[in-house]
Amino acid sequence: MRNANRSYSVCVLVMVLFTSLTVSADWNQWRGPDRDALSKETGLLKQWPEEGPPLIWKATGLGKGFSGISISANRIYTMGDEGSDCYAHAYNLADGKHIWSTKIGKAGAPGWGNFEGPRSTPTVDDEMVYVIGQYGEILCLKTSDGSKIWAKHLVEDFSGELPEWGYSESALIDGEKVLCTPGGSKGAIIALNKKTGQTIWRTEDFKDPAHYSSLVCCEIEGVKQYVQLTAESVVGIGTDGSLLWRAERKGRTAVIPTPVVKENKVYVTSGYNVGCNLFEISKSDGKFNANEVYSNRTIANQHGGAILIGDHVYSYCDAKGWVCQQFDTGDIKWAEKSQVGKGSLTYADNCLYLRAESDGTVALIEATTDGYKEKGRFIQPEFGKPKTWPHPIVAGKKLYLRDQDVLLCYDVSE
Repeated sequence: MRNANRSYSVCVLVMVLFTSLTVSADWNQWRGPDRDALSKETGLLKQWPEEGPPLIWKATGLGKGFSGISISANRIYTMGDEGSDCYAHAYNLADGKHIWSTKIGKAGAPGWGNFEGPRSTPTVDDEMVYVIGQYGEILCLKTSDGSKIWAKHLVEDFSGELPEWGYSESALIDGEKVLCTPGGSKGAIIALNKKTGQTIWRTEDFKDPAHYSSLVCCEIEGVKQYVQLTAESVVGIGTDGSLLWRAERKGRTAVIPTPVVKENKVYVTSGYNVGCNLFEISKSDGKFNANEVYSNRTIANQHGGAILIGDHVYSYCDAKGWVCQQFDTGDIKWAEKSQVGKGSLTYADNCLYLRAESDGTVALIEATTDGYKEKGRFIQPEFGKPKTWPHPIVAGKKLYLRDQDVLLCYDVSE
């Protein structure tokens, strides 16, 4: 009986440890569980060896494209073009071995520049994964084998207006709803039943054309809502599809970065010399108001994203390089343009992981307001053309780098 109890205890301990590892490795959607690019990982390297962290495995066959990866229940999900078709893929987390692929739509490069492949990142919800193709296909697939549960088209089924460079948004799951932004005169944002694909609502009072940003779910002034950024507006949409508030904010060419929300403040940025804005959202007599706190060019970020850590925003500014900015005031704390070039970033364990878009450089810096403090760098092998745009991801004490046909997994644990 004692041995039986001991065996049971060991089994329970193994299950607890396995569950903890699985949960910590989850990065189930664009910019992680909370869409803020903040990893909860700890116990990571604070200084990289000269050659960089060790490479554990390399997966190939992902196809062309700029889709990021999502991680859930010991699997990795991403998308890529192969031949004339665009596919969703699943890979094994432990070794990068291919599990399944499912055709989701046509391959290609919407807009000028010949940027082939999907731009969206899969969203995983329990036993389902949601994907959006560059031409507007939106599918719900089974995580087990990639089989289709339902499929819709943002243009053909919802009269959406295809953005110049195709759809780039990653679907948002909230409760029983899956939300995205087809754009257009029939309503910019839609909510579908996540199990059937049937329409729940569409925004009647918000009809901006779609750009490239992804929705964020948050609570402002005690009211749950969805925040979105377009080339015309920053908006808050109620859970019933109503327009709660709107702030006019003009973007240029391509408005891409995801909004950052802290309490009742909404921060947005975009490139092409537009800059950044902070809006304070208030509620009075049952109505919301959006007041601009500041508008400046301290951070004009094209696509690499902005991360809020405490009271400061970190991002790449097209004119200034890597920047640390005071969130509440918009004041600059430091800027560094002579080191890692333009790119994307993510955060984990008091460090920022920077990834240059043009030369394969990946660097580790302290997340500090005291200046740019680099703690190691390496050149990613086989960095892709035309640009390395997928954001780096840190999950399960691993660093993941997707680059066109290749996915690299590095050990960054202490």
